[in-house]
Amino acid sequence: MLSPFSLRSIFQWPNQHCQLCHLPLCRHEQLWCRHCLDRFPQPPYCARCGATTLQPSSQCGHCLSKPPPWQQFYRLGEYDFPLRQLVHQLKFGGKFWLAEPLGHLLGRHITHPAPAVIPVPLHPLRRLSRSFNQSTLLARAVARETGSLCLHNAIGRTRHTPAQRQLSKSERKKNLNQAFILKAKQLPEHVAIVDDVVTTGSTVAELTRLLLRGGVRQVDIYCLCYTPPRK
Repeated sequence: MLSPFSLRSIFQWPNQHCQLCHLPLCRHEQLWCRHCLDRFPQPPYCARCGATTLQPSSQCGHCLSKPPPWQQFYRLGEYDFPLRQLVHQLKFGGKFWLAEPLGHLLGRHITHPAPAVIPVPLHPLRRLSRSFNQSTLLARAVARETGSLCLHNAIGRTRHTPAQRQLSKSERKKNLNQAFILKAKQLPEHVAIVDDVVTTGSTVAELTRLLLRGGVRQVDIYCLCYTPPRK
C-alpha cells in the first residue's frame, strides 16, 4: 500500500484532470475542480442517526422514540451524485487513492472528534479479493485530519457473510449475528466507527453494541454517505 507521501505525489501529477467532470484542474486543485466540489451535497441531517432532515437537528423524532446505540453521526452527504460515483470508484473500481481526499473532507466536518477511530472490518476472503479495506483507508485519512488514533485491528470479522447491499433490513440483522469479535484488550472511553456507506445502520449498530459491551462509553459514526430508506 502506498504511503501518505506517495498518495500526495499522485494528487500532484501535472496536467491532472478532475475525477468527476474530467476537465483540466487548476494549479491549486487536487482530484476535483472547485465547480464539482461546490456540487458536493450537504443537506441538513440528524446529528444522532444521520437521517436527512428539513433543518439541522441534534435528535430527530425517530431518535427521541427509538435512539440508536451510538451517540453522534457525521457524514459528507447522501448516497447520491457525486459521492455515489466516488464511492463506486473507490470500492469497486480499485481507485484506493480516493480514500485519502475523501477521508480528509469527512474529517473537516467532525467538530468533536473521538480520540480513536475504528474501521468496519472486512473478512480476510473479501479483503483478499478487493486487495484493500476501503474503511481502513478512510479511517486512516480521517485520523490524520482530526489527530485521532486509528485502531485498524480493534475488531475482527469472524464469518464471511453475504454483502449487506443485497439483503433486506431484517436479513441484514440476521446476517451480522456473531460476525464480529472485539480483538483490542483496551480501548478509549470514546471511539468512532468509520465506514464508507451507512444504509440501515445494522452493521454500525452491531459494532457499537460490541464496543459498549467491551467497556467503551461513547461510540460515534463517521461515514461518507447515508442512504435514505426506500419509500
